[in-house]
Amino acid sequence: MDELGARPATSADAAEIVETLAGAFDADPLWSWAFPDDDKRPAQYKTFFGLFVESAIPNGWAWTTDQATAVAVWTPPGKNELSDEAKARVEPFVTAELGAHAEPVLQVFESFESACPDDADFYYLSLLGTHPDHRGRGLGMSLLAANLAQIDAEGMPAYLESSNPSNDARYERLGFKPRAKFSTPEGRHTVTTMWREPSPG
Repeated sequence: MDELGARPATSADAAEIVETLAGAFDADPLWSWAFPDDDKRPAQYKTFFGLFVESAIPNGWAWTTDQATAVAVWTPPGKNELSDEAKARVEPFVTAELGAHAEPVLQVFESFESACPDDADFYYLSLLGTHPDHRGRGLGMSLLAANLAQIDAEGMPAYLESSNPSNDARYERLGFKPRAKFSTPEGRHTVTTMWREPSPG
């Protein structure tokens, strides 16, 4: 991954990674629905996504390019997406920030959990994002492809949830196949879960 300058992130990279994710997901259909206040959303994202980044870094599979132009936050087999401490913070944070809107958002979080396969080991892509200043250069997909090459070398499958339908075809080009779908309670937004068997190369 030298051409990307990609490497496993350390705690010193956390703030920069979260900054990239906050920008990358600002207009995401699902996540902007979950956090609908344009003014509050950047700070809310930094807290919320920060829980995932801080949990992932010790597992060794949070990846960043130079200056966090693109980042990929993975959960490797046998590890948890959120630490116990981070998981305990999610519901109180969402409830405090979102008021009445917290209930449907927490329902969607339960849908994420229910949809996640529990009958196999796999690498789980929690978050993938490109800094808004560097969009259109293919950095995010290049980082994902590089990660998948490593996962293929281990003979492991990979799983993700696509919260933006416009990204589905990009994931399919890298070997992911749609697995299932779930929607927000009012049916406005749909998430597609996707599975990828290891490529024999």
